[in-house]
Amino acid sequence: MKLLEEKIKKDGEVRPGGILKVDSFLNHRIDPQLSFEMAQELKRRFEGEGVNKILTIEASGIALAIMTAYVFGCPMVFAKKSKTKNIADDVWSVEIESFTHGRTNTVLVSKEYLGPQDRVLIVDDFLATGAALRGLRDLVRQAGATVVGAGIAIEKVFQGGGNQLREEGMRVESLARIAAMTDDSIEFCEE
Repeated sequence: MKLLEEKIKKDGEVRPGGILKVDSFLNHRIDPQLSFEMAQELKRRFEGEGVNKILTIEASGIALAIMTAYVFGCPMVFAKKSKTKNIADDVWSVEIESFTHGRTNTVLVSKEYLGPQDRVLIVDDFLATGAALRGLRDLVRQAGATVVGAGIAIEKVFQGGGNQLREEGMRVESLARIAAMTDDSIEFCEE
């Protein structure tokens, strides 16, 4: 998606350790017009799949996920990284390692919000190693629901997670695919 690639080139910042900082428009301060355009593109790509639920993980994927749920006209659920007092004990749960945060979280979704009737599109801001998507896919499978695919804002192709998931049979659609990053440049995959 050229619009997203141009925004990354203009406002993205490469940090040591393979980190791309895009919090000025994607996951801290949100550009709602860009989010809406990305959500419409995800809807175009997954049209006809019968999506009736959007799933993401707390917290940085929520903005794109809610906008995507809006354009699909369906609910959005986010997997929580901690159990709170207002969540019953009846939950689906899985452990997920976070590349960005460098720790493992037990994430959970209340069983009342995800079940066998659901056709789920997983949405997230980044795809690096694929750990978050695998974990969310496992939550959906625990619920007996169907994963129709994953819609990702930015895939860091050089970290291999997306290709591994595709080899495992998961449909992954990324709006911007980064082939390589250095301290002063970002190289996008040729489509």
